[in-house]
Amino acid sequence: MASEPAEGTTLEVLRRLESGPRGLTDAQAVSRLDAFGENTLPDRRTPSWPRRCARALRDPFTAVLLCLGLVSAAVASWGTAVVILALVVVSCVLRASGEHRADRSLAALRELVAGTVTVLRRTDPAGQPDPREVPVAELVPGDVLRFGPGDLVPADVRLLRARGLMVQQGALTGESAPVAKRAADGDAPDESRLCFQGSTIAAGSATAVVTATGAATRFAAAHRVPDAPRPGGAFDRSVHGISWVLIRFMLLTPPLVLMANATLRDRGLETLPFAVAVAVGLTPEMLPVIVTTCLARGAAHLARAHAVIVKRLPALHDLGAVDVLCVDKTGTLTQDRPVVERALDPAGRDEPEVLHWAAAGAWWTLQLAELPAPDALDEALLEAAGPVGEEYDGVDAVPFDPVRRTSTAVVRSGLGRHTVVLTGAAEAVLERCATAPGERERLLALAAREADAGLRVLAVATADRPAGPRTADARGLAFRGLVTFRDALAPTAADALRALADRGVTVTVLTGDHPATAARACRDLGLDPGEVRTAAQVADGPGGPGGPTVVARCTPEDKARVVTALRAAGHTVGFLGDGVNDVAALRAADVGIAPRSAVGVARESADVVLADKDLTAIGQAITAGRHASGNIASYLRVTLSSNLGNVVAMLAAGLLLPFLPMLPAQVLAQNLCFDAAQLAFAHDRPGAAALRGPAVLRPRAFLRFALGFGILNALADLATFAVLALALNGPDAVNDEAVFHSAWFTENLLTQAAVMLLLRTGRRDAAGRPPGPVGLAAAGLAAVGLLLPPSPLGAALGMTALPAAYYLLPAAVLGLYALALVAARTRHRRRQP
Repeated sequence: MASEPAEGTTLEVLRRLESGPRGLTDAQAVSRLDAFGENTLPDRRTPSWPRRCARALRDPFTAVLLCLGLVSAAVASWGTAVVILALVVVSCVLRASGEHRADRSLAALRELVAGTVTVLRRTDPAGQPDPREVPVAELVPGDVLRFGPGDLVPADVRLLRARGLMVQQGALTGESAPVAKRAADGDAPDESRLCFQGSTIAAGSATAVVTATGAATRFAAAHRVPDAPRPGGAFDRSVHGISWVLIRFMLLTPPLVLMANATLRDRGLETLPFAVAVAVGLTPEMLPVIVTTCLARGAAHLARAHAVIVKRLPALHDLGAVDVLCVDKTGTLTQDRPVVERALDPAGRDEPEVLHWAAAGAWWTLQLAELPAPDALDEALLEAAGPVGEEYDGVDAVPFDPVRRTSTAVVRSGLGRHTVVLTGAAEAVLERCATAPGERERLLALAAREADAGLRVLAVATADRPAGPRTADARGLAFRGLVTFRDALAPTAADALRALADRGVTVTVLTGDHPATAARACRDLGLDPGEVRTAAQVADGPGGPGGPTVVARCTPEDKARVVTALRAAGHTVGFLGDGVNDVAALRAADVGIAPRSAVGVARESADVVLADKDLTAIGQAITAGRHASGNIASYLRVTLSSNLGNVVAMLAAGLLLPFLPMLPAQVLAQNLCFDAAQLAFAHDRPGAAALRGPAVLRPRAFLRFALGFGILNALADLATFAVLALALNGPDAVNDEAVFHSAWFTENLLTQAAVMLLLRTGRRDAAGRPPGPVGLAAAGLAAVGLLLPPSPLGAALGMTALPAAYYLLPAAVLGLYALALVAARTRHRRRQP
């Protein structure tokens, strides 16, 4: 519907729009504004606080905790219920507040497409059109606009007149170079006559009629894409995997405990609170708080130190897990401007005189054609040649025309003599040159060879002619040579790419440019681009990581298809994009990344917003993500292995002992102490090994780790039972329930403190350096284990002071356990790839 008014001849378009070359009257504009509405993009509502909190409840671990709290309340275990439900509330509030802060920061970055635009309006039908500046929001179909270099296109328009018009529409199509537009009529649909909202006028001038505004524009159509459901990221997949395994264990544990005690010990429903406490002990209750705190701290550091905004907290973990980063070439690996590479004579040898004449032509074209600013090639020529052109007197100039594909400057070279300087595409320039038979083909082959090397080519020809009115149209020129250009490299790209490679991240370049141009940029950055393919040659996405892969001639659909194929192959994919054409790929990736200068729809579709389109900032964000993920992984390894070992030991002791191995209140107190100590993991600093590769939470790997080290923990607990039963006061020692409960409470907290220190992925503190947060927390946990049983609080929990002899042999058991833990950890690390 939006494109229909733009089809057909100019006269047909104007008739359908009920407009004309003189524009609309004020009355017509007001009437159409009421009918079509303002020319604005649809607003996206930010979720309310209740909605944010409700959305946080969908987190699997938060849902597990909520279920456990409700079960505890159902069996009147009020202490357990209060603690667990409090953790649920804290987790929801932390997550909602983090998202709220990110939304507030992003709102400050929103930019308007354009402020005002020049419109032809009339006060009455017979009046003359009056050019005036009106707000973009007041544009309506049928308005006639005027554009000049640097103007933003505020709506979809059909060209009525155009002179040397070049439009930068990379935000819509991915093209890095400006596109020539013309106002020629034709019955067949031709997008060269159309300009779309979000484009920028790079050169030339034009008059155009508005064909679509507001929600009817192509820009707005792409803006609606973010409403589609987004696929889950690496973090969501990992958490769901671990959560469902824990849920199964949690649901199986209470029935097993009840059935075993009823069968072997004639204890039935009175063991239900103990069974619920065991199930609670198996679940990592603090995980939502640890996860939210780690991610929120990392996001706050990125915002404060690097102006990087993380809109969705789990995206920070996904950043740490990224092993493939898809980027565009222009603005990321290269700047959006060319630089001179070489100046060649007709034989292909370096010749500075060719550059001199090309720069002189650019200088006088700029001066005499009254262009507001040089185009990108003119700037590159003048920068490379330095002060040039002023030694001549300029006579005439014809600016670059996309149809002729040449520009001409005429300078006075002597009395009654003029020199013509012609620059442009090699084919167009050679058509006006006098060449020997076969020479034209050889020179075209030379230009093609340079283009195949990824360079842009500008041909240069001159002629000395008698002064005359048609000097600029002279033919029979002498071919001077070629000036080649390459894309200017982004200053930080080479270092950033090396840093990403050191972190195990493969860069895949998805660009709309020519394959040779993209490959050249990679080689200039010191990287082998590997096999360069076009989007048409890629059936299921690029091959596996092994160096930067270039996929050229990409459409927006191609980019999204490649990203989806990489994810299907098992990779965690980040995508950096800034245009409307990147929205589909941004949403298809595990992590969508956009710079602050991106169009609004791209920013809103992204998970992470950068201050600038800079790979260095992405590297810093990946490091922050791996820091947070390393701390989360440390917590999971420690809590799952320790909890599993304790649960196995409790189940075994419950069947072997004539009484419960630990009272439900004591189990809860132990869990609370251990959970409080593990909050230190949110403030830990992982070692260098945790930052060298993608930080992926693999459920099976965690569960294998927890099973192996959990069994080791259970063996230490059972060895403590043996000490209590045999080594202290003989077989009857276990009949003293208070002593047994106190002893095992102390031993459990001491082993958990050892596990915190030995299984973390933090840095090894140097001698003489104060201990880190995990070391201090482990020391505090050990102190609680030793001091709580003889205290009044310990007595209230059913514990008592231990005999002095107890601390000797269990200490030996603890020492042997620590040695076994170190040996198992070393073996585990050696087996890691």
